Amino acid sequence: MTLAETALWDPETDETLVCLDVHQETHDVKSFTFASPEGKRFDFDAGQYFLFDFPLGSHGEPRCYSISSSPHRGNAFTVTVKRVPGGKVSNWLHDNLAPGMLVKGQGPLGHFILPKGQKAKFLLLSGGSGITPVMSIARDMADKYEPSDIVFLHAARTPSDIIFRNDLFGLATRMKGLRLQFLPETVLGEAAWPGLTGRISPEYMKLAVPDISERVVMCCGPAPFMAAARSITAALGVPSSNYNEESFDAAVIDEPGLDVEAKPTGRIYQVEFSKQKRTLGVSSEQTVLAAAKKGSVRLPSSCSNGVCGTCKSRLVSGSVEMNHNGGIRQREIDAGMFLPCCSKPLSDLVVER
Repeated sequence: MTLAETALWDPETDETLVCLDVHQETHDVKSFTFASPEGKRFDFDAGQYFLFDFPLGSHGEPRCYSISSSPHRGNAFTVTVKRVPGGKVSNWLHDNLAPGMLVKGQGPLGHFILPKGQKAKFLLLSGGSGITPVMSIARDMADKYEPSDIVFLHAARTPSDIIFRNDLFGLATRMKGLRLQFLPETVLGEAAWPGLTGRISPEYMKLAVPDISERVVMCCGPAPFMAAARSITAALGVPSSNYNEESFDAAVIDEPGLDVEAKPTGRIYQVEFSKQKRTLGVSSEQTVLAAAKKGSVRLPSSCSNGVCGTCKSRLVSGSVEMNHNGGIRQREIDAGMFLPCCSKPLSDLVVER
């Protein structure tokens, strides 16, 4: 069978993945490569991610991880995960996931991708483990062998924490239009570091990327890093239309006009969270997740806008108005699942949480 004849992974129906390889990137970062057990090919855009359901506990643990490999390698894809102190899933992955193990995954998902058909100058800007989706973008552009003008600027705690450091050096030897800028906070462990240290600032960005206002920015990293990047790039003349960011930081939804002290508008429905034995009054103009957060009901959440699927729950009874952005499959909806983060009640509800 030729490559063109190989069946494609279907995001709506396929979910089983087999781990092919585990690779140590840094002292606390590993890359995990997955394939379809049936040999199906993956069709994704650089910058997208997969939503995994790892076998922890009785109900599993969902997590979103960005793809770090090039989309031109369609037989498999790689995600890169940093071990987080006390992190339930990241520690399990680092300690337990091995080649040959099967996991469930949904994707590809997400809209953090390069503008289509745009020949532009780019700034790939990342902090910490936020390097993963922009690394996929860089690898994609390298594999296309098209003329490029890219500044890849990555911030890390120390030189030893720079993920893909050697890989990026390799890309830079192949791509004449790729320029690397690494910014560690300190030189701990590498006293002979030849470059600057510190955190991103307007002064540093003007030195590192003097033509920043002419570039399309693709940014990913921890929330404080991206808040700084957003402010700095805007101050240096980058139009908001040219600034793109990706983040999976957990967020509490506080919808306009529905703060904790305000009296909710609209009809009030009773929403029961069966496992926690809690019932809340939820306005027809309020999402279930927003009400749950304000009522101290525990619900996992990440993107909070119907993309990642982290909050996916079973709707035992009742109906909702759900406006998702790809974080749930139609067959899951048909089976009674919904996303509390983007669902408003149309009746009294019973949620299996």
